[in-house]
Amino acid sequence: MIKFSSSSRRTTPGRKLAMTILLGLLLSIPLFATYLLVYDRESQSQIARSSIVEGWGGQQSFAGPFLVIPFSRTVTRDTVESGRTVRRTELEEELLFVAPTRSAVRTRIDAERRHRSIYEAVVYRSHVQIAGQFRLPDFAALSIPPDSLRLADAEIRMGISNAKGLAGSRPAIRVDGRALPLIPGSSLATTSGSGFTARGPISKGAANTAVTFDIAFDLRGSDELSFLPSAEQTRIDAISAWPHPSFTGAFLPNRTPGASAFPARWQIGNLALNRPVVTIGEQEMGADGAVTIGLLDPVNLYSQINRATKYGFMFIGFTFLALLMFDIIGGAPVPGVAYLLIGAGLVLFFILLLALAEVLGFLGAYLVASLAIVALIGSYSAAILDCWRRAGVVAALLAGLYAVLYVLLSLEAYSLLIGSVMLFAALAGVMYTTRRIDWSGAALSDEKVALA
Repeated sequence: MIKFSSSSRRTTPGRKLAMTILLGLLLSIPLFATYLLVYDRESQSQIARSSIVEGWGGQQSFAGPFLVIPFSRTVTRDTVESGRTVRRTELEEELLFVAPTRSAVRTRIDAERRHRSIYEAVVYRSHVQIAGQFRLPDFAALSIPPDSLRLADAEIRMGISNAKGLAGSRPAIRVDGRALPLIPGSSLATTSGSGFTARGPISKGAANTAVTFDIAFDLRGSDELSFLPSAEQTRIDAISAWPHPSFTGAFLPNRTPGASAFPARWQIGNLALNRPVVTIGEQEMGADGAVTIGLLDPVNLYSQINRATKYGFMFIGFTFLALLMFDIIGGAPVPGVAYLLIGAGLVLFFILLLALAEVLGFLGAYLVASLAIVALIGSYSAAILDCWRRAGVVAALLAGLYAVLYVLLSLEAYSLLIGSVMLFAALAGVMYTTRRIDWSGAALSDEKVALA
């Protein structure tokens, strides 16, 4: 008869490893729920931000100016009626759109943060000045009879994507030094008819006659300001005290090595725009030809917390591995319930980080949450491992992980490199430490078989 000693029923290292992996997978459920919580809070933040900027103007873009001259021309068309070709001559009303030959845009962007409860949004007021000149085209070359032009009804049209941004502003347009009366609506298809228009007579003259203009207005908006250039030669100068701009769009500013974020300057020629200066009817301009200035918020709380939550498995894995080494090598048995409680504490860190970051900011919340969890798990580890020195190792490991995580979140471009090196070093250390462990327990001296 074969008998086993009571010690032979002790859990083998392999079974302990399997139990640890199973518990780690079980903790993926609350970790995923935390990820959903971050997403839900971010959605609420977006709703709050939208309510803040709703009456301020939102992301703004402006286009123009264009000199618009109405004219009429005779058009002959052939139509088929009752099987016969009938030629008809009709008088059609057309609009001639003339873009500036040169345009100098100067804008100063004054940005600020607006708060509602614990949420905030970045809004701005942009002071825009545009100066330049139009040049009347050769009407004969365009097959437009000069007598058909109604220069007395000419307009200067300026497009604004959201006219709410003009609240509190008194736009002004001067042509050849003469102030023109303004009417709402730009009738530019590019901005869906939003903007303002100045109507006034243009002096009759020969082709290539210059018409100078000056435009000034204040525009309120949030997050981004875009300009759609149309002139033969466009220069844009932008200044702001905002320390974190983002220059995007079809054209980037001219920069020199070591230049600060502002001022920024663009030089754009009509050849780069690939659009004619003079057209019959408006040629719609797409956003793919825009110059865009973004006012970034350098600390996006929810984006950073979202990224941090994705490293939750790394925290659980490294902490469980340390406890497993104390159990297998150090001889300090760790019950399965202890793994679950410590794992719950690790998941709780991300919830604390989310809740505190909305009030304290990311850095303050990170310090408070990490210190609280290190103290909690460190003191609990001292009880289950029955040794403060071992608990100190667990606490030091957690503190090191939190420090590394903060570095990974700060250095986004190198996070993959740093994380890969750290995992390689950890794997090498575990392989070296456990190289002589009998995971199956077959060679344990206390599991001798007794024959009877």
